[in-house]
Amino acid sequence: MNTFDVLIIGGGAAGMSCALVLGSAHKREYVTDKSIGIIAHQKTSHLNSALFNNVLGLKPGTTGKSVLESGKEQLRSLYPHIEQIDNEKVNGLTRSKGGFEVNTNKGAYQAKIVVVAVGYTELISIRGLEKYIEPHPRSKIEKKRIWLKNTDHLVDTNLYVVGTLAGWRSQFAIASGSGAHVATDILTIWNGGAHTKVHDKI
Repeated sequence: MNTFDVLIIGGGAAGMSCALVLGSAHKREYVTDKSIGIIAHQKTSHLNSALFNNVLGLKPGTTGKSVLESGKEQLRSLYPHIEQIDNEKVNGLTRSKGGFEVNTNKGAYQAKIVVVAVGYTELISIRGLEKYIEPHPRSKIEKKRIWLKNTDHLVDTNLYVVGTLAGWRSQFAIASGSGAHVATDILTIWNGGAHTKVHDKI
């Protein structure tokens, strides 16, 4: 069974952003020994039907589907040490001695930290999250959106949530920022509590 220091569940805007920021820190000495994975399930991502005209840095007319595809390639080419797990869907997670056991339709993984980055519909089917689910605080009741109740993205010990499922509005830049936020929180923990961010410079 593969074991990760961090396992991200979901390959949409928030999940991929989290993975990219974690990946970009690979040269920091407190990250070099860390194992990071992402279960890059994208079939149910709202990005599949998105069109972007109002996102800084994206050419107007960019489709969400192209962002999903290019995001996976960007992660693969720049940060190949992050394991991308494709064609698997998470069915459940349970607490284990070392953190969590994450079960998919094809296997199981161990993770010290889990980041949940799936959509905010009531159709969520990951067993083990039920007790954290509440109506979404920034969505109309009739839409039946949900969130995992959290404080600053932290749901429970070593269990994070990002994007719309963290209670944020369904806006690409917000979801991406949420994922990046949690990545820097994790890096801060690994850096002994010293506030951490990762920038590339010319």
